[in-house]
Amino acid sequence: MIMLTHRLATLTDEPALSAVMTLAIDRLQSTYLTPDQVKASHAFMGLDSRLIVDGTYFLIQDGDAIAGCGGWSRRATAYGGNHSAGRDDRLIDPASEPARVRAMYTHPDHVRKGVGTLILSLCEAAAKAEGFAALELSGTMAGVPLYRSFGFDGVREFEDQGVPMLLMRKIIG
Repeated sequence: MIMLTHRLATLTDEPALSAVMTLAIDRLQSTYLTPDQVKASHAFMGLDSRLIVDGTYFLIQDGDAIAGCGGWSRRATAYGGNHSAGRDDRLIDPASEPARVRAMYTHPDHVRKGVGTLILSLCEAAAKAEGFAALELSGTMAGVPLYRSFGFDGVREFEDQGVPMLLMRKIIG
């Protein structure tokens, strides 16, 4: 029986989180993307330490194994890792802007075990507690089915470095 637990990630978790992210990008995106698009994904996906520092990034465990990770942000950056261009650390206004769901990754050995749903539930509850009325995320094609099942609606399609993405939104308050 799977018993998922969660906690806030710490900076000491970064190497293990990065390893899970790499596995998830390489293995879980390959059904939806070409090999070149998977490679391009690494240029803008990955760990954003700001989420950890802000206390909005969750680590999901199955026993001692990292089953996944993900979080939300009260900052303007929509997606991307530490190395991504165009980051914006401006605090967003909960009264007029949606909180951002960010950097969701499931270890390939833990797919379809409730990891993503748990992360989304944690993000929604935390953002709602801070007064946000909506969530927004930039979904990969691999993640879109999960996000739709959790109540997110597509807003607009876009591409980053040739990788298809979907901006999605959910009203929470």
